[in-house]
Amino acid sequence: MTTIVVADDHPVVRTGLRALLEADPGCRVVGEAADGWQALEVTTREHPDVLVVDIGMPGLSGLEVARRAAATGTAVVMLSMHDGEAYVLEALHHGALAYVPKDASAEELLRAIHAAARGHRYLAYPLSERAIEVYARAAEASALDPYETLTGREREILALTAEGHTNPEIGSHLGISPRTAETHRTNLLRKLGLRNQAELVRYMLQREARTEGS
Repeated sequence: MTTIVVADDHPVVRTGLRALLEADPGCRVVGEAADGWQALEVTTREHPDVLVVDIGMPGLSGLEVARRAAATGTAVVMLSMHDGEAYVLEALHHGALAYVPKDASAEELLRAIHAAARGHRYLAYPLSERAIEVYARAAEASALDPYETLTGREREILALTAEGHTNPEIGSHLGISPRTAETHRTNLLRKLGLRNQAELVRYMLQREARTEGS
């Protein structure tokens, strides 16, 4: 019996995943989580065989959850709205064994979970299974532009922060709370390896210069 924790910030998605997984006689859902910190807490407490986690979790990103969960021996299956190479590489680099786009079939997700539980890598369609080793080697080499791992919202907040807007101003502009803006800002700084506002502005200026020169 494979024990599983399901982590997604949408209740409807969690409910659907639980129903799908519990219909499989080889699976048992032992916990759910609505944000990254809760996902880490439940995973630490339950010690599941597999953690199924959305890449875009609030609070603590799915990537960071994957890194910490994988370090404890839990196999991680990453769910994502994106099937681009950059996202796959970053997920594998953070310890995920399987990567499943959210538009994949239920059968694909179950195959990914069972493969991960056995310690095997699995990339769901339309990602080519034959590319697994290529993805894995590239992830280990870390030859990835960190900017490509930012979500659309993080890129918006990056641009607004670089322009000097505060978290309350960004929240008002994007229709989110200042705390949510701060969470996104913290996540994007971590992904880009930056520490403060000055480094962020310098990064954006350098990136714009490279773009104009290409």
